[in-house]
Amino acid sequence: MRMWNDFLAPYKQAVVELKVKLKGLRHQYKLEDLHAPVEFVTGRVKPLASIYDKTLEKNIPFEPSGELAAEVPDIAGLRIMCQFVDDIESVVGMLRQRNDMKIVEERDYIAHKKQSGYRSYHIIIEYPVETIRGEKTVLAEIQIRTLAMNFWASIEHSLNYKYQGELPDVIRQRLEGAAEAAFRLDEEMSLIRDEIHEAQSYFSSFKETEKRDIQDTSWKGEPE
Repeated sequence: MRMWNDFLAPYKQAVVELKVKLKGLRHQYKLEDLHAPVEFVTGRVKPLASIYDKTLEKNIPFEPSGELAAEVPDIAGLRIMCQFVDDIESVVGMLRQRNDMKIVEERDYIAHKKQSGYRSYHIIIEYPVETIRGEKTVLAEIQIRTLAMNFWASIEHSLNYKYQGELPDVIRQRLEGAAEAAFRLDEEMSLIRDEIHEAQSYFSSFKETEKRDIQDTSWKGEPE
C-alpha cells in the first residue's frame, strides 16, 4: 500500500492545487464585476478500484508504473461546471493560454456527442507539482460541462454501474431522449442569457444591500 500512496501523492497534490487555481478564475471575474464562466469546480483522485478496472480494460499490470501513468490519464480529475454552453468555450480558451499547465489532448463531446447522448469537453493536461524529491509532472483530465450536462452524466454513470454497462433498451432510449432534452434546455437558457445575467446581478446587489442593512441595525442602541 505504501507504493500506491507514494504513486498517488503527486496526483492528490495536483488536484488540490488545480482546484484552488480554477476556483480563483471565478473570483477574478467577480472582482471585475463580469459574468464568471466558471460556476463551480470539483476534483478527485481515481480510487484504486477504478484504476484496477482501467488496467483490466487496457490489459496492463495493476501496479504503480510509468505505463499506468501514461495509459490512465484521468487518475487526477477536475470538473468545471458552467451555466451556459458558450461559457465552455470561454473556459477552454483560458486554459489554452495558461503557462502553469500544458494541454496534450482535447476531446469535444459537445460538438461530437457520444452515441449514448453524453456531452462534455475533455482536456488532458500535463501539470508539474513540486515534491520533496523535485518536480514531478503528472497527467490530469479536466472535464468542462454545463450543469444540465453534469446532471445527465451523473445519472447515466449510476445506471451504467447498476447494470454493469449493459443498459436495458428502454432505459438506454430514455437516457438518449433525456440527453437531448438537457441540451435543448441549455440552448433555451443561452437564448435568454442576458436576462439571466441581469437578474443575477440584481439579486446579488439586493443581497449585499440587505446584508448591510442588517449590520447597520445591529449597531442601534449601543453606546458610541
